Amino acid sequence: MSDCLFCRIVAREIPATVVHETDTTLAFRDVAPQAPTHVVLVPKAHAPDAVALAAASPTVLDDLFLAAGEVAKSEGIADSGYRLLFNTGADAGQTVFHAHLHVLGGRRLGPLA
Repeated sequence: MSDCLFCRIVAREIPATVVHETDTTLAFRDVAPQAPTHVVLVPKAHAPDAVALAAASPTVLDDLFLAAGEVAKSEGIADSGYRLLFNTGADAGQTVFHAHLHVLGGRRLGPLA
């Protein structure tokens, strides 16, 4: 989708600090981090949210979680703990309507409101 920010990052039309890549996923640093480590993982193929991704490509959803574990290891937060988060829909705070998984860590994270 030519107007999708994350599709354009995947296509390398918009720069991002890529920290991990597989055949089906791309991980890059969030431009407005909410924790010392804040990485966004996206499927390379467009899906508007996590539920749509699970319906269309459940193995890619698996790939996102496996990639998140690799990112946590490479970022040095695997042992101390980290949060994985999908926002689905505007009321949940989703602002880019391309499925994406946040990896947050590097400090003690409080409860979600």
